[in-house]
Amino acid sequence: MMRRVLIPALSGSIFGAGLALGGMTDPARVRGFLDLFGDWDPTLAFVMGGAVLVMVIAWQIQPKLIQPVFGGDFALPGTQDLTSRLIGGSALFGIGWGIAGLCPGPGIAALVIEPVSAAIFIVAMLAGMLLVRLFEGNA
Repeated sequence: MMRRVLIPALSGSIFGAGLALGGMTDPARVRGFLDLFGDWDPTLAFVMGGAVLVMVIAWQIQPKLIQPVFGGDFALPGTQDLTSRLIGGSALFGIGWGIAGLCPGPGIAALVIEPVSAAIFIVAMLAGMLLVRLFEGNA
């Protein structure tokens, strides 16, 4: 139970708290970061910089570990997976992120702070995920 529920729940809670503390659950802050020629807000750059720093440390530690502390095997992404589907999906993600000012992590965290606005985003996100599965035949 600890590996399957407690550790992921604790990790997700820390992640959500960090997003809320960094102001990433506020769509106006994200749009402010994307407004390069207007009222630019650099906050997101600092949040992303902090995340990159943590991952640089993690990538240095991971090769020295035989297996994850709280899991069976490492699930590391490959680097040969750049497909037109991935690039197109990334572009759609970025467009949606810019329009809504939220992405999945902050959207879920925002459910605690602004439930109605966040719920609209979450429903739209889930509908988009379902549509992709329906069109690809994976539903």
